[in-house]
Amino acid sequence: MLSKAILAGQVALVIVLGSAVLRSQQPPAAPTPSVPRDFPVIMRQNVVAGTTAVGTKVQAKLVIATLVDNVVIPRDAMLSGEVTESAAKSASEPSRLAIRMDSAQWKNGSAPIKAYLTAWYYPPEPIEDQNLSYHPDDSQSPRAWNGAGTYPDPKNPAAQPFPGSEQNKDHSPTSVSPSSSVSKHRLLIKNVEATQHDDGTVTLASTHANIKLDKVTTYVLIAGAPTPVN
Repeated sequence: MLSKAILAGQVALVIVLGSAVLRSQQPPAAPTPSVPRDFPVIMRQNVVAGTTAVGTKVQAKLVIATLVDNVVIPRDAMLSGEVTESAAKSASEPSRLAIRMDSAQWKNGSAPIKAYLTAWYYPPEPIEDQNLSYHPDDSQSPRAWNGAGTYPDPKNPAAQPFPGSEQNKDHSPTSVSPSSSVSKHRLLIKNVEATQHDDGTVTLASTHANIKLDKVTTYVLIAGAPTPVN
């Protein structure tokens, strides 16, 4: 009986050791890929590659509430960060620009983040035709037509706002941003390429012109995995 008990114990020990060896030989579980989070924002200042110096502090207002680590960062939260790369276009080198946001603050809270400027933006929604054309015989002065601007001139229609355009500079604190109602479909900024590095940072480059950000366009910041181009 004693021999049988010893033999049973030895068999059990072999099974336990064998299981441990098998577990040690199994490949480690693949890490859960990080889910990219988009932060649609409007910059609080103009930024120009090669003119705005590296280290310049920047801020942007969040356009859409975003969930980060079980915390909802509300719309209109202020994101703060800095310019991490800024170079003007030369005959041999492209224009380069990189911005990193480090924190988000709002009325009742704050949260640390790591979000980077991408080459995506959201165009404003097209305005429905409301027959707003100016007629010379109108008794109301075009200058005071809506309290914020003039009648559109059909002979010289205003160009559509384009990300980084000089014409989109906003010097009036009361002016209405065309990005207050943005499209649901984002677009890539023309002639700008984005490269995401191994550490998650993103650099924009353009061989066409110096990269410029204005205060009326809704740009996209990203935290996490690269945003697919589709």
